[in-house]
Amino acid sequence: MMTYNPQQIVARGPRRIAEAAAEAIDADDVLESVTYSILEEDEDRDVWRIDAFPTAEEEDAQLQAVLAGYPELNVTVETLADADWLAMALSGLPPVRAGRFFIYGIHDRGQAPSSTVNLRIEAGAAFGTGHHGTTVGCLIAYNDLLKSQKFDRVLDVGAGTGVLAIAASRTGTKTAVGTDIDPISVRISNENAALNQSRARFVHANGLNHRKVRQDAPYDLVFANILARPLVSLSMPIRGALKPGGLVILSGLLRTQERFVKAAYLSHGFRLVRRIHRDAWCTLVMQKA
Repeated sequence: MMTYNPQQIVARGPRRIAEAAAEAIDADDVLESVTYSILEEDEDRDVWRIDAFPTAEEEDAQLQAVLAGYPELNVTVETLADADWLAMALSGLPPVRAGRFFIYGIHDRGQAPSSTVNLRIEAGAAFGTGHHGTTVGCLIAYNDLLKSQKFDRVLDVGAGTGVLAIAASRTGTKTAVGTDIDPISVRISNENAALNQSRARFVHANGLNHRKVRQDAPYDLVFANILARPLVSLSMPIRGALKPGGLVILSGLLRTQERFVKAAYLSHGFRLVRRIHRDAWCTLVMQKA
């Protein structure tokens, strides 16, 4: 069997076309776990950019097939270095400030201010360094909620690198639990928790029915930074995991998917507290009745 050489696929085009292509990626079952981002590259020229990182031949071929359906996009493909390719791709990214939180990698460890909650997050092969608009949206929403309340029990569904659960643990949460369907992400999350002297813990789980998730329910707050369709399918399990009046921070959805996701939670007795738009992405804060 031939080893797959990881690729970075970049697609540039008008916002309307780039968002439509991103929705097509989200809707494709083959691409359910692919890592990608979408952001504005040139406001004056209306150029938006999709960066995608397939990890298998099937994902690579399907991504290129989906993007080929949008001829207005200029698509380029670059072969990445072997080894820890995603970490290498992210190593040049600058640190991120989101409210009280300062997210940095080892290459920026000397830049951490003394006045912020500093989180060293190493990506490895997991998603969620803090640079993506969805992660930043979650951190900003959480930062603002902390101004008026504390959360003793927090669950992070689809934790990736663990940054959200670790942020909760570092700001007073006694029980911070994260889950992910990818065992590599769980390993990286636990390593990041140790790096940050955090008591957050992470388990390999698909959904919210794992024993180590149920044992700490009900939660005061749930983070769910995944994709639109899984957010909708998890609306009832998330409701069941929350205490009355508990909050959920939802992200991983495009602005064009906001109505679809919001409607699912409203139908299960949630109310909208806040929405945050960052680049093409949306973060929703909702409260269980």
